[in-house]
Amino acid sequence: MSGRFAARLVVSISVADVGQRVSLRRRLPTGEYSDVVGVLESWSGGTLLVRRRTGELVEVPEEIVVAGKVVPPAPPPRRPRGPAAS
Repeated sequence: MSGRFAARLVVSISVADVGQRVSLRRRLPTGEYSDVVGVLESWSGGTLLVRRRTGELVEVPEEIVVAGKVVPPAPPPRRPRGPAAS
């Protein structure tokens, strides 16, 4: 048995998930894959718009999405730890 495994790629999101935080895997022209995680802002005309936590808006053509799912909200930012008490 080889060290490789096969993952099942499933798109389990729809237009009804607009406003939810999603994780998308897309296939790039090079044949490689790239992930986009953020809030699904819109899905129309064959294009998904995802807003990353940085505020960047990413356009993802529907035909290159190979997997997608709704994910939990991002955890709150960690508070900086103060000096250790003695």
